[in-house]
Amino acid sequence: QSIRPFRAVPATIAAAAVVLMVVLASLSTLLSWLPEPIGPNADQFSAGARMTLWLTLWSGSIGVVLGVVAALGRTSRHLVLRQIASFYIWVIRGTPLLVQVLFVYFALPVLVPGMDLPDFASAVIALSLNVGAYNAEAVRAGLLAIPRGQTEAARALGLGRHHVFMDVVFPQAFKISLPALVSNFVALMKDSSLAYAIGVVELTNVGNRIQAQTFQPIPTLATTACIYLLLTTLMTQFSNAIEYKVDVEGRQK
Repeated sequence: QSIRPFRAVPATIAAAAVVLMVVLASLSTLLSWLPEPIGPNADQFSAGARMTLWLTLWSGSIGVVLGVVAALGRTSRHLVLRQIASFYIWVIRGTPLLVQVLFVYFALPVLVPGMDLPDFASAVIALSLNVGAYNAEAVRAGLLAIPRGQTEAARALGLGRHHVFMDVVFPQAFKISLPALVSNFVALMKDSSLAYAIGVVELTNVGNRIQAQTFQPIPTLATTACIYLLLTTLMTQFSNAIEYKVDVEGRQK
């Protein structure tokens, strides 16, 4: 029963992907109807929005995996794993994201000779590491919220440790963690704007370039903000739908 609500999640994600594709495909046409400096640069705004979305999707997906792994490390019985996970979370949460982006792009190739990463890959790595640390604490809180009695009861029924975790503990923990994970994902979309610092041509970078060329910051930056608002609103609505399908609030008895 704990896994059943998750069966509707893939369909919801697929529907969300279709809606996002339609919105992004029509964004350039809608913006082209606006006066200067927006209309003539509609294609650039649309391309920047797509780049922002790709950054968010790649980083968010990797960040969920990193968060789960780090959360398992933090709750592990092995001291070494707990120390490594704690150090990772401490460093990432204690330093600015912009510094992390710059470090991955400029310093990491120096520390690892031959590792010359393009700007997009560097941004994805930095954003993934950042959101993964915050996801780790959300997942850890979900794991600690599961009563120990459920684990003991599952083992008493003869289930192995792997099945106890995958079939009993983790589905409930993920369900508890889902609202925080969704919040981190939406925040990641806004944080992806810092990728402009290393030359990624995402939405903020596009807006800044256009306002510098046209000397019209108000309409340009207002349009940039509206596109961010549109994307975050869509992501929030989709995440609310997923939470409803998973029944986070326990409405379905």
